Amino acid sequence: MTTTIPTPQHTRAQKSQTEILLRFVGWEFWRNFRMLDATFFVLVLPAAMYLMFGVGMDQGELPAGYGNVSAYVMTSMAVYGAVIATTAMAGSAAVERNMGWGRQLNLTGLTEANYIVGKMLMALLMAISPILIVYIVGAFTGAQFDSFGHWLSSAALCLVVAIPFSLYGLAFALLFRSETAVSAASGFLVIFAFFGNLFIPLGGVLLDIAKFTPLYGPAMLARWPQTEGMLIPMQAGVEVQFESLWVLFANVGAWTAIFGAICLFASRRRTSR
Repeated sequence: MTTTIPTPQHTRAQKSQTEILLRFVGWEFWRNFRMLDATFFVLVLPAAMYLMFGVGMDQGELPAGYGNVSAYVMTSMAVYGAVIATTAMAGSAAVERNMGWGRQLNLTGLTEANYIVGKMLMALLMAISPILIVYIVGAFTGAQFDSFGHWLSSAALCLVVAIPFSLYGLAFALLFRSETAVSAASGFLVIFAFFGNLFIPLGGVLLDIAKFTPLYGPAMLARWPQTEGMLIPMQAGVEVQFESLWVLFANVGAWTAIFGAICLFASRRRTSR
């Protein structure tokens, strides 16, 4: 049996690729951070909406599950910001590749694999950013959970449930191949967020419709550490309902499969042309 010993040149090459990747991620993050339109919708808007609905109203201090109403709204807005971030990042990456931007970056020494890894890291960084901002603002403005574990678990779930929406953004970009399509995808998220109970609690027929929309399952899962499936009623005195965990997993799984199938169809259509 032989053992391969890495040569100094091989080690330097690995270090060089790592440095190029880190510089690329840092440059991309700073480039996107300076884009005021993207920064506003990803970072500023979720925090502002939390302050409006979670702090500006008199119900913020009322108990809700293992926390209060402010914490409930805080989690909802963090999910909204994270989903917008993953959608925009995945969509913009696909548009850049269609425009040949990846080939230009290859001239800098960035490999194709590191380009993909860098975009994935960017999507995670951009998704984590609104979660951190909203949770920090919430911590200083009255949002409360019963334990520190609830803070960590809900924040982590906000990130996890946003990951499938990278397929959603990618699907729009592959189908229409323009930056306008990515903006349109983000615009549709406002409608999905409404039906996902992110803005106001729904009831009746609207709630029945909401259970079949893309953001219903992710929003409920992110709030699970606090609510354990409890649906906060729109009015006082209304009987509290609970959602089954399998319904939420089915919602997330079904829409992830749908987004993935659209990506596959769009990719094959592009190749056939």
